[in-house]
Amino acid sequence: MIAYAPAALFFLLFGVGVLRDRRQFSNAVLLGIAVSLLSLALLAELRKAPTLVVEIVAAAIFLLPAVGTLALIWFLLSNGMTMIRKEGRRPANLLSLLAGLGIIAVNVLLLAALVTGSRRLAVLAGTALLVVLYVSFLFVCFVGYAFLYGRHRPRRDVDFVVVLGSGLIGGERVPPLLASRLNRGREVYEQQAARGNPPVLITSGGQGPDEKLPESHAMADYLVERGFPAEHIEREDRSRTTEENLLLSKAIMERAKPGYRCVVVTNNFHAFRAALMARKTGVNGHVFGSPTARYYWPSATIREFAAVFLSHKLVNFGICGLLAFFGLLAAL
Repeated sequence: MIAYAPAALFFLLFGVGVLRDRRQFSNAVLLGIAVSLLSLALLAELRKAPTLVVEIVAAAIFLLPAVGTLALIWFLLSNGMTMIRKEGRRPANLLSLLAGLGIIAVNVLLLAALVTGSRRLAVLAGTALLVVLYVSFLFVCFVGYAFLYGRHRPRRDVDFVVVLGSGLIGGERVPPLLASRLNRGREVYEQQAARGNPPVLITSGGQGPDEKLPESHAMADYLVERGFPAEHIEREDRSRTTEENLLLSKAIMERAKPGYRCVVVTNNFHAFRAALMARKTGVNGHVFGSPTARYYWPSATIREFAAVFLSHKLVNFGICGLLAFFGLLAAL
């Protein structure tokens, strides 16, 4: 039982973190560490298992990473080509393709080190692998906890539903991505209105340089044209970023009702990062995600993770730098 104590401790810390505030990236890391320690404890128990079971598990441990890596490379490259075909060659659309090529590069480096027998190349490959494993661990933590966070639903009524804006088609029309957010926001509104306490829906988004009107106005028009009561819509039309969306919407809510509760709606790939930002900006509410086209999700999720990773750049670059430093020392 002692082998399970470290995992139990981190599960306890994770539970405390969730009770304090679900909107913390530390919760994701604590859960990842707890699951990893639990897996190690379960593997340690294999020494008591029959020989056949041990051999099967050993084969799985050897084969699954190899097969999984090949499958992941194929998936990322395939998705990258789909993104280019459907969304264009903007840098943000190339992330899944670049991730696949990056994994190939690390594997080629490892293979070259094995073939040449070069000690320095082996150290370089090992260092690169450690950095990739660290970033991959954080990414798995991010995706896993974001999935769990997305299952959360408020238990009490809210005063406001805030729908975050995005770019407009032709500078004036709501695109499918934004329509998904608005439809989800309307769904939350109608569920509460059916209980006799309709919230105010805030459409949040300013006017970009290539847009003919503020995003919030186009969003409000989209809802009203589909029968949504105009008197229950408030427009926040000055924001340019997600952080400004939240800060300016927060100001509206605090003026209208101090001590408010709200729900923020965005797309599912963006929900957890928006929740982290909501905590940072002091918004009193959780974030709901709306559906996103499947082909769009991988690159968008990588982009969201990169933003969270960079928001903790001192810690993350420090750890990556230490791994690289010790690798260079070993190569000397």
